[in-house]
Amino acid sequence: MEKITEKIAAVPPDQSYFSLEFFPPKTEMGLQNLTARLYRMARALRPLFVTVTWGAGGSTSARSLELAEVCQRQLGLTTCLHLTCTNMSKRIVDEALQEAKELGIRNILALRGDPPRGDEYKIDGHDMEGAEDFTWGSDLVKYIRKEFGDYFCIGVAGYPEGHSDESNPPAQDPAKDLPYLAEKIRAGADFIMTQLFYDVDVYLSYEKLVHEWDNGSLKSIPLIPGLMPIQSYQVLTRTTKLSHARLPHSINERLQPIRYNDEEVKRTGVSILSDIVRTIQSHPSPHPRGFHFYTLNLEKAVSYVLERANLIPSLVSAEASSAIDDSERPITNGVNGTSRSSTRRSSSAHNHITTSPTRSSSTREPPSRATALQITHGVGSLGREATWDDFPNGRFGDARSPAFGEIDGYGPSLHISPAAARLKWGHPRSRADISSLFLKHLRGSLDQLPWSEGPLNAETRVIQSQLCKLVERGWWSVASQPAVDGKKSRDPVFGWGPKGGFVFQKAFVEFWIPEGDWHGVLKPRLEEEGIRDEVSWYASPSPSALPASNADNGVPNSRDGNGSVNDSVGARTADGLAFSAEFESSHAAEAVNSVTWGSFPGKEIVTPTIIEEISFRAWAEEAFGIWREWERCYAPGNPSREVVRGCREGLWLVNVIGQKYREEGRLWDILLGA
Repeated sequence: MEKITEKIAAVPPDQSYFSLEFFPPKTEMGLQNLTARLYRMARALRPLFVTVTWGAGGSTSARSLELAEVCQRQLGLTTCLHLTCTNMSKRIVDEALQEAKELGIRNILALRGDPPRGDEYKIDGHDMEGAEDFTWGSDLVKYIRKEFGDYFCIGVAGYPEGHSDESNPPAQDPAKDLPYLAEKIRAGADFIMTQLFYDVDVYLSYEKLVHEWDNGSLKSIPLIPGLMPIQSYQVLTRTTKLSHARLPHSINERLQPIRYNDEEVKRTGVSILSDIVRTIQSHPSPHPRGFHFYTLNLEKAVSYVLERANLIPSLVSAEASSAIDDSERPITNGVNGTSRSSTRRSSSAHNHITTSPTRSSSTREPPSRATALQITHGVGSLGREATWDDFPNGRFGDARSPAFGEIDGYGPSLHISPAAARLKWGHPRSRADISSLFLKHLRGSLDQLPWSEGPLNAETRVIQSQLCKLVERGWWSVASQPAVDGKKSRDPVFGWGPKGGFVFQKAFVEFWIPEGDWHGVLKPRLEEEGIRDEVSWYASPSPSALPASNADNGVPNSRDGNGSVNDSVGARTADGLAFSAEFESSHAAEAVNSVTWGSFPGKEIVTPTIIEEISFRAWAEEAFGIWREWERCYAPGNPSREVVRGCREGLWLVNVIGQKYREEGRLWDILLGA
């Protein structure tokens, strides 16, 4: 496999190239479906290379390396592994680099990660040996060069709007970052990849700044702009907030009137991104123009942008520069070279595709442009495979989707620094103090909690009083929605989707509850005769470090005398953890709860929000991990650290769904009557 810089050098000067970023899915089914998606996109779109993300502090190390192996070995793609270096042991860095080399990966995107933390970050048994060796991204670049010579092609991050560790965008200044970028290049970095942006003028100014720095000393280094297709208005606002990227007024003006219609937002977003690409292409560059796309593991929007911007290479040039190594192409069957196993669930009109390509030394011709258009337009069997999970899944999407999980794919995080967390949430000395934080958030005087990145939306305010009553009982809500029976799709509070439609919701609430309250109060209430059939629920205890061999021995779930399902062994997490107590639910593992759906003219029923065991388990692992991140904000021995730790170890995460969506208050009557 070639280095990225070698592949860029082989691109004709008058042509452009692109690369794609993917993150490791949270579930095994998601990984299988992403494997099929990667193969389909690689053949239809032909990227120069792909990148695989790495969770902060090594939180997704095992899954990242697994996905990198799929890309590099199974699919034969030129792969670049992201690697952060702060807040984790030197051993993890060494193991990741050695495994990357053994897999034949020649490219590393060397990143600092979250700001280095002091002793307060250490958790009992948490290996941090050697972490002090890495403070800056340049430290990682130097280390890779020292240990591996020139084996790896190393990329580093650039920030068109300036880098910011804190939530203070005005403090960002790209000119102040240039000395640090130059230091990374002097340490041995080979190319620069930027953070996402939407202001093309800001990027062009940054490019000029980089090329003119120190009498043009950085001009010979390839600079690749990072772009994220606009998948929905909600995702756009979240990503721009987290990355401190400015959204130009002209773009916001185009999106505001259609912000509740994801399809229209995505369509307009394609136009916006295509314009950005063409504007950058129109400016001269010392290197072939490249573009890196943060895909969110989705394919339709990025495929459409690539087609409209004429970035998909011709078959002739693809033979020389495609990311696919023909000697390792999977052989496939079925329409358009994909082997398909399709299932249709009664709760959803989507096709869920799982493909397991096998490796072969035989080659196949790349698909025609019509094949790429099938993806972009969602036509034919290939188009349906590409678009069944067309919008980011987030927490409550389909766990089988490659896009399921946090949109950044970086694992549990507070999304603010420890200092900012202490400033925002103070120093709780008791659970009553934490209850107070939840109440402040519900009442609007606190804009953020560890599990909620912004203030309440208009929909949640409809059930504000009920949620406050739960919190006053010590049951702290982290997600919820009210029941809705046929509101118009243009409704200012509940509406979504194309005009002329109607939307429906089942009420649900997810909350932290003390173990004694769960088993002694609420669970008996939910299993009462007359209530049992009106609700579905899932309940997870805190994960703890049990031997992996105890986590998955093939013992099936059992059902207790009240009809609940108990997992007496527990589920292994992605980090080798297992649930230390029994995971519990009201239904069998394969049960699916559609909690939001819509009916629109000329369309099948759309079900964007589902809750099921596999997705709840994946989220529970992350939600308890966020407690751990909060705990790390306080020094060892600090009373606040012990309070947060006690919550992490003594609470259960419970999700209760009310089935009677036509009775708005029914779920709350059940819960508050416990």
